[in-house]
Amino acid sequence: MKRTLISLSLFALAAQASAVTTINYWDLLGGGDGERMQQLVDGFNKSQSDVKVQRTTLAWGVPYYTKLRTSAAVGQGPDLAILHLSRLSGWAEAKIVRPISTAELGSVGLSSKNFFPKLWDAASYKGQNYALPLDTHALVLYYNKDLLKKAGLLGADGAMKPLGSMAEFNAALNAVKTKTGALGVSFENGPNSYMPWRIWLALLAQQGGSIIKDNALTYGPLGASTLNTMTDWVKNGLATKNVDYPTSVAQFVNGKAAFMLNGVWEVPTLVDGRKSGKIGFDYGVMPMPKLYANQSTWADSHSFIIPNNVGKAASPEKINAALKFVAYAQKNALVWAGGGMIPANQGVTNSAAFKALKPNADFSATTAQNVTFDPLGWYSGAAGPLEAASAKYFPAAINGQLPVDKALGSFETEAKKLFNAAPKP
Repeated sequence: MKRTLISLSLFALAAQASAVTTINYWDLLGGGDGERMQQLVDGFNKSQSDVKVQRTTLAWGVPYYTKLRTSAAVGQGPDLAILHLSRLSGWAEAKIVRPISTAELGSVGLSSKNFFPKLWDAASYKGQNYALPLDTHALVLYYNKDLLKKAGLLGADGAMKPLGSMAEFNAALNAVKTKTGALGVSFENGPNSYMPWRIWLALLAQQGGSIIKDNALTYGPLGASTLNTMTDWVKNGLATKNVDYPTSVAQFVNGKAAFMLNGVWEVPTLVDGRKSGKIGFDYGVMPMPKLYANQSTWADSHSFIIPNNVGKAASPEKINAALKFVAYAQKNALVWAGGGMIPANQGVTNSAAFKALKPNADFSATTAQNVTFDPLGWYSGAAGPLEAASAKYFPAAINGQLPVDKALGSFETEAKKLFNAAPKP
């Protein structure tokens, strides 16, 4: 009798173990982002016993995307992965990612209404949804209130005086230089840096310009005038040339620059530095100001996708299990917001808990409504060939190594080669 009971117990345990669905999940999230994602994975795994997420983190950028693409092509990709939305059009066209149906979303309590409209649009391709955005990480403006006060740029209420045009922004940079001796603005502009592309794209979009349409360059004279605006910041001593990323952050954190153009991911640096006493000045973070006709800003988004593993179609059970984790991450996106990211889920961003999160709540809603992504195309997106081409020539123009027209000419030559190599729809 005891032997029978033991056998039945072992059988029950085996059945229970076999009922657990394991989801292999890949991402490219390191540092603080990686730690917060691990919190979400661990929290989900502890919250229930039906699904177990096994996380693998690969090197950011080209190594990650190459591995993900080639693995899916031979049926060895993960069940779930992170993709920058800026890459989605090319990946959806090449059928590397699998569409996610309305019914599948509904089975875990999600729908298009959960997400900011611009993000949902960016997650769709030719009328089908292919990705579930987790966040918006956008270009914002950081400012040093102490330096601005000395420069006469704070109002009586202690708030920064409005910046309503590029002329006003440039005047503010000059006031800082003249009255405090500090740099007007800090931004990464060293060799092979992506930040010039992001700023250029944002300022172009604010002027109603576009970069590419139907595999043709469309920015025209605006492209040159916008890049000239950025080169003038360095030429006029309002910013430092040949600045790598760590130095650009250090210039602001150490009180050497009144403004910093950077992504929301640097919010934890400021929050932690202020708490620890390493940052001795009062600061603020605001949406990219409306310097031209609108308030557009460059942005990208970490999103969840289901890879289309060739010859190994995902079962309904696997898809549902993967989406259960996605739904958990959406519901608990306040954890993710701790890294400065703006949750893509409107319910979280509109919650009282998020509105109490400072400085995130000061820039999030406006920023999420005004995002502009990289142009569509297989060559586009985070660490993609088009951004890599810009990183060769835009910093060289900003640092006075190439005239703006020659820098844009070289960029255009490489871009047109990419267009000719693009796969036909």
